[in-house]
Amino acid sequence: MTGRVVRAGLIYFALTFGAGFALGSLRILLLVPRVGARAAELLELPVMIGISWLAARWVTGRLAVPPRPAPRLAMGAIAGALLLAAEFALVLPLRGLTLDEYFATRDPVAGAAYYAAVLLLVVMPLMVRGTTEPDRRSAQQR
Repeated sequence: MTGRVVRAGLIYFALTFGAGFALGSLRILLLVPRVGARAAELLELPVMIGISWLAARWVTGRLAVPPRPAPRLAMGAIAGALLLAAEFALVLPLRGLTLDEYFATRDPVAGAAYYAAVLLLVVMPLMVRGTTEPDRRSAQQR
């Protein structure tokens, strides 16, 4: 089961990071010039939370991650840790920032919302029912 959970975490990370990278590019090119950085980041967050929900639901169902807290939280923790590592190792150099500059220039409102969304990404696998998990209510009605 450990291998399945690690694989689920890797896939969950890849899906959410890929979507976030694409949306981040669109945000910077299209939204920031029109509404400013803070508003653009805050507008992107609900979309990313929805993507996290869909990805967690799909991955937990597709890979049959047990609906117990430990494997679901492990899956989310793997994805969250990889997301932060990618943010600091890939995105900062692309933006030409050091870690100190990143934290010094981060908007306090949008930054707090971002890290709350990362925390939500970690717990999302625990909150969803996978797409192939049986619906207990349907089974009880039969």
